Amino acid sequence: MKHFFDDWATIKESLKDRTLVLFLDFDGTLAAIVDHYQSATILRRSKVVLRQLVRDPMCLVVIVSGRALCDVKKRVGLKNMVYVGNHGLEVAGAGIPYTSFVKADAKGLFRKIKCGLVRRVGKIQGVLIEDKILTISVHYRRVGSKDLFPFKRVFFESLRPYLKGRKIEIHRGKKVFEIKPAVHCNKGSTVLWLIKRLRKNNSRQKFFPIFIGDDVTDETAFVALKNDGLGIRVGCGKASAAQYCLKNVDQVTRFLKVILDFKKGPVLDTKRYSLKRLARKRKSF
Repeated sequence: MKHFFDDWATIKESLKDRTLVLFLDFDGTLAAIVDHYQSATILRRSKVVLRQLVRDPMCLVVIVSGRALCDVKKRVGLKNMVYVGNHGLEVAGAGIPYTSFVKADAKGLFRKIKCGLVRRVGKIQGVLIEDKILTISVHYRRVGSKDLFPFKRVFFESLRPYLKGRKIEIHRGKKVFEIKPAVHCNKGSTVLWLIKRLRKNNSRQKFFPIFIGDDVTDETAFVALKNDGLGIRVGCGKASAAQYCLKNVDQVTRFLKVILDFKKGPVLDTKRYSLKRLARKRKSF
């Protein structure tokens, strides 16, 4: 991967006369990784820049998080953007009515799974079980080294019946296990779903998607945009499908500022696209 800023002079030529669609992960991208998931906060400087970017009719911002949609929406706290929660399973915002890509009975299944996890691994010191309604995250960043193997053994034993029945999938993240319904939906598929509808509703407009994320679950989006946009991984030196990298969350803030400064230039015609038009066509979006 090249560092994004090393190639910015070339990249910005691709953005001329394009409506930029910024797909941004939350944890590890807009917010620093913390010991407790409830402590995560968007960087103030990033929020200030995002507030200005969402006012630009030639820039659509989409937050794509593993958190529940209502949770990440509250933590970002900005309007006029799209929010994607639970690794792509739910979408809403900027003219899009709430959309879920899972069956209605998923909530009951995950209530049952959560009860079992609380009973079997919830008492292990350091384990944090995050109930996201449609998915469950089991964080083990705080688990001591002596308890790590017993935790993982009991964790997988608890979920074996659901795995054998192909009711769930388990994905590994940064010191977290993500338990999801066994449906063909992830960050990458939802990103493509959004882009397809954007282009359908605005056939004369040229869109340029960029996805920024830091974790394994973001790789599906990097793959999805491999030949149609840019993937930028937060954290250089790791194998990734992304074309570029940024070192840390502070560089993500710098990236947003660079994009804002570029969008303020005379290159783009801001009258050609508006979110109001998108809102009027939200049923087909």
